Amino acid sequence: MITLTDSAASAVKKFINSADKPLTGLRIRVQGGGCSGLEYGMRLEEAAVETDTVLDCNGVSVFVDPESLCQVDGVTIDFVESFEGSGFKFSNPNAKNGCSCGKSFSA
Repeated sequence: MITLTDSAASAVKKFINSADKPLTGLRIRVQGGGCSGLEYGMRLEEAAVETDTVLDCNGVSVFVDPESLCQVDGVTIDFVESFEGSGFKFSNPNAKNGCSCGKSFSA
């Protein structure tokens, strides 16, 4: 369903381990916005909520709400580091169009 590359999983684990409070996973969601109409959201969470689908992605618990689930099916998330900066990059086979920043798409 969702793939976290080794680099992405390592980055998430590092962020979880360095947090000031206990965190158990990564929330991934899709919401309206961005230059292409939909954008990805990510944040570290203390726990999943009852309606979440919980996935084990390369040793990371990933929480996805029911509304976002079909939009992220098949997504691969990588963590890239370059001269321009570092960050998470989404590759979504469901996206019809995407913007050049890679943070928004249309379905």
